[in-house]
Amino acid sequence: MQVLNADAIVVKLNSGDYKTIHLSSIRPPRLEGENTQDKNKKLRPLYDIPYMFEAREFLRKKLIGKKVNVTVDYIRPASPATETVPAFSERTCATVTIGGINIAEALVSKGLATVIRYRQDDDQRSSHYDELLAAEARAIKNGKGLHSKKEVPIHRVADISGDTQKAKQFLPFLQRAGRSEAVVEYVFSGSRLKLYLPKETCLITFLLAGIECPRGARNLPGLVQEGEPFSEEATLFTKELVLQREVEVEVESMDKAGNFIGWLHIDGANLSVLLVEHALSKVHFTAERSSYYKSLLSAEEAAKQKKEKVWAHYEEQPVEEVTPVLEEKERSASYKPVFVTEITDDLHFYVQDVETGTQLEKLMENMRNDISSHPPVEGSYAPRRGEFCIAKFVDGEWYRARVEKVESAAKVHVFYIDYGNREILPSTRLGTLPPAFSTRVLPAQATEYAFAFIQVPQDEDARTDAVDSVVRDIQNTQCLLNVEHLSAGCPHVTLQFADSKGDVGLGLVKEGLVMVEVRKEKQFQKVITEYLNAQESAKSARLNLWRYGDFRADDADEFGYSR
Repeated sequence: MQVLNADAIVVKLNSGDYKTIHLSSIRPPRLEGENTQDKNKKLRPLYDIPYMFEAREFLRKKLIGKKVNVTVDYIRPASPATETVPAFSERTCATVTIGGINIAEALVSKGLATVIRYRQDDDQRSSHYDELLAAEARAIKNGKGLHSKKEVPIHRVADISGDTQKAKQFLPFLQRAGRSEAVVEYVFSGSRLKLYLPKETCLITFLLAGIECPRGARNLPGLVQEGEPFSEEATLFTKELVLQREVEVEVESMDKAGNFIGWLHIDGANLSVLLVEHALSKVHFTAERSSYYKSLLSAEEAAKQKKEKVWAHYEEQPVEEVTPVLEEKERSASYKPVFVTEITDDLHFYVQDVETGTQLEKLMENMRNDISSHPPVEGSYAPRRGEFCIAKFVDGEWYRARVEKVESAAKVHVFYIDYGNREILPSTRLGTLPPAFSTRVLPAQATEYAFAFIQVPQDEDARTDAVDSVVRDIQNTQCLLNVEHLSAGCPHVTLQFADSKGDVGLGLVKEGLVMVEVRKEKQFQKVITEYLNAQESAKSARLNLWRYGDFRADDADEFGYSR
């Protein structure tokens, strides 16, 4: 089921229970000496202890998903902590064999573990202790692993989980790669995993696309939020299927926290489809644009009919006829293609006009060539609030920007005028904007908009869920935009996916991530009715904001909503 360490594994018994087993009489690789580890660096045993990774990989490839025989040799009782030795819980020590091969002996013979020495009167040892000693003698003679005089293997593994900047840089590479090989290192929940990408030698957090999996319990300040029904079952299902297995992943996008989103395949099967098939997840509306949409719908329909787990209380909703409202004034629907470049924390977004995209590309190319020929002298630029400049982004390229605030020479707040994102930079990464590339030559290309007909949640967690959903669906993609009405701050618009023509805002309402803003203008009544019907469906299904019912009656003010 799982390899915990170079001498410990988790097995699933015939009864269905799980048990941790320690391999008898062997010791895993460990750090020797006091000064071998940088004290300022957090120790990652799997990668920092010599030969620990090789030992874990040997066991993983030999044992995960295989049937083994376990013969208990002895039970090591629990021991309290002392000044020099940490506390140990009770350990079941056993000989584990697969196909007649003693795994501990194989590990020792490759120099990936050593044999523990005992007092003569201590008979709590492996039933194959002599074979273990002989295997160690061979490993020492042949200079294998821990006994080798060669240079110790080093594993430089970058953990970019939750590192938004690194994830942004890495995203295009993974998107272009198509299917990438990975090993599932950890399962947080049914749809959230930690992956090791061997080709790229990095760790990432990966979210399954196309599904809505029950949320697990969360520890919040002052309270423990209970998990949704079947969240534990979904987590266990994913663990048993993919933990520490070799899989293939397709990365489609990332969320605001730097987590990658996409599809995971195990032995040719799509994990998102399998979770839906086993009634442990529901299909998310974003799956509509995926090539796996039909498979997901088919799996969901079959699960609904069985009325099990997440569909245990499923009842087909009667189709309600909506009486059309006569419109005195026609709603103007003139959608234009745009490219979404940035989503803000308050659910506004910035877009570039697709029609002027080539002009921006040409300007950026010429500007960078000019800067390359005449690079700015580092530290020569003195930023002033409101001034246009050039700024060096994390990708090492220069972009047009505007200074928004100057805290100090080390902290200058800038706004990238062609993309809509903000950053705090030292003045050494800023320079004067050459006149040939000013906003007179080409106006700022990032335009701010807000969604029409919806209310942005005031509750921070609820707003984050909505923002993450939008980032996942439309950031760095082409959409269709229609201005619905003007408002203080920025125009309010509807957005459509470029391929399916599905309404992005309506999708948020369907998922219960936002509420409808009811407007009285008659030209909007048809679309408002559609939004309200979607809200009622989300409320009936108790999705997200509605998971505890209709909260608006008593505490709408507390949640920042109005009916």
